[in-house]
Amino acid sequence: MKTKEVQEKILSNMKRWQKIEDAAVSTTGQIIEKTENPIVRLVMEIIQRDSQMHHRVQQLIADSFERTALSLTPEEMADVWEMVEQHLAIEKKMVGLVEEALQQLKGKKMVVQEYLLHYLLEDEKKHDKLLANFENIKKGMYPYG
Repeated sequence: MKTKEVQEKILSNMKRWQKIEDAAVSTTGQIIEKTENPIVRLVMEIIQRDSQMHHRVQQLIADSFERTALSLTPEEMADVWEMVEQHLAIEKKMVGLVEEALQQLKGKKMVVQEYLLHYLLEDEKKHDKLLANFENIKKGMYPYG
């Protein structure tokens, strides 16, 4: 497959995926409207916001094929890298706090609290991985890594 064909296929997939994300936002909104339960509402709000963010990411990918290529210069990365590293340290602290809280709840039959703490742990780990992968971009930009 030629580069142009790959781009067109990815663009088509992004457009279809955005429609699915829009449906997810809609259905989570309907569930939120139907219930007063704070646990159900919170979970639906989390999913809804994730779907909204997925839509934005998909749009950036689509725009990179239709409008303007994505770029990130070594200088732009260098301007923020110290702050990114500081944030990475913060993320690691948060993972530690959640793991500590989960240890304290072990065997206490507080299933809702454990459920929510596991969500937080996975989300913090996701942030950690996102930043670690961001560092891979940096290493690819700099010959001295």
